[in-house]
Amino acid sequence: MAQDPQRLSRSGSPVSVSFEFFPPKTPEMEAQLWEAIGRLAPLAPEFVSVTYGAGGSTRERTHATVARLVKETSLKPAAHLTCVGASSAEIDAVVKGYAAAGVRHIVALRGDPPGGLDTPYVAPRDGHQSTEALVAAIKRAGDFEVSVSAYPEKHPQSPTLLHDIEALKRKVDAGADRAITQFFFDNSAYLRFLDVAAAAGITIPIVPGIVPVLNFKQTANFARKTGASVPNWLAERFEGLEDDPATRRLVAAAVCAEQVIDLIDRGVDHLHFYTMNRADLVFAICHLIGLRAKPAAGAEAPAQPRSA
Repeated sequence: MAQDPQRLSRSGSPVSVSFEFFPPKTPEMEAQLWEAIGRLAPLAPEFVSVTYGAGGSTRERTHATVARLVKETSLKPAAHLTCVGASSAEIDAVVKGYAAAGVRHIVALRGDPPGGLDTPYVAPRDGHQSTEALVAAIKRAGDFEVSVSAYPEKHPQSPTLLHDIEALKRKVDAGADRAITQFFFDNSAYLRFLDVAAAAGITIPIVPGIVPVLNFKQTANFARKTGASVPNWLAERFEGLEDDPATRRLVAAAVCAEQVIDLIDRGVDHLHFYTMNRADLVFAICHLIGLRAKPAAGAEAPAQPRSA
């Protein structure tokens, strides 16, 4: 008898996934987004998150995207929200808007300083001073599930990893239900982070963030800005493939598959994929770990993208 192909975690439970998207800026980008959603939705992710631009720059587009996800799919969207560039009253209004749209999961983030990560964060006038204050405000506003960020190799503005752990502990104490990490390529860094977090009394799930390397140069540049290390072995895998996109995609799939299978073998039972609004590599990785499309679940996105 054929066995179920789905890979199980060390605990014996099936591995679950979630996907992150960003709100589109143009009709062409919107078509690409909904094509990706349509491709990935039948995998029945635990949730899908939609990012929120710096300073709330994508507020309306984020709201429109999550509202459409609620209305037209059976996916469970998580809307991002940051402290940057908004007063507490404005944040409360956004949270109420999400609730009215049917959103019950928010990813609460401090947000990057308007001047970039090389500049100090300054809370907006009458705004929230920290992520934990934002988490507490969301929890006061209603029955929301709240996810927060975590940085296995520390946030670029943190002096030490322990400083980051203390910040995460404050978010948990404020009511955070889950942490999702910045992407990483060194699994040992993530596992060390889990050990340090557990020693600090942090018991919420800390979900690893995974990014398939669609473009090595771009990913490496972004990794340096966000504090994620780029191992030499990873650079060597993509060396000489700048003008060979077909081989680059095959290598990207192999690299990502190695990473997620190793994490699963080490006990991870949930993976959060940064999709970059592209489905093919993510879908392939999910297939390799045994996830199969479930069209009967009714989680398909609309077949014909249209402007929101």
